[in-house]
Amino acid sequence: MVKEVTLILGGNEGDRLGLLKQAVRMISEFAEILKFSSIYQSESWGGVAENDFLNQILIVKTGTTPMAFLAHIQSIEIALGRKRDIHWGNRTMDIDILYWEDEVIHLPELKVPHPLLDQRRFVLVPLIEIMPDFIHPLAKKDQRSLLEVCEDKSRVELFCKP
Repeated sequence: MVKEVTLILGGNEGDRLGLLKQAVRMISEFAEILKFSSIYQSESWGGVAENDFLNQILIVKTGTTPMAFLAHIQSIEIALGRKRDIHWGNRTMDIDILYWEDEVIHLPELKVPHPLLDQRRFVLVPLIEIMPDFIHPLAKKDQRSLLEVCEDKSRVELFCKP
């Protein structure tokens, strides 16, 4: 069964814009890209990473299972130089599944909706750009409402249009 999946891509090391473009191209090889947000620059979240991140949201269509899809995106992270040394540390590429349509997935390796998305301004700002009315399946609020109550006040600014 074909599903719409919402992803966030981001990184703060190397050629950030070039790596984002490469990741999008690599994702397009196994999933149909339906929509993408502008690219945003944001302060690092979590207090560990040093440089600003570039982030972009994609909505893709896939016929694969969530775990197979996760394996695909993790292989892209590795191909683009991702090292998992420090939790929330610097990285060339990070790809997270935010939503799998309106499904709730609770597996040891994968939690969807992403458990921290409502606490992250760098996620909510681009989500509002491309899917403002989508209802979070657990919080039962749209993306605008999630941002209104989000306590994260870190800087998130438009870097470039797609």
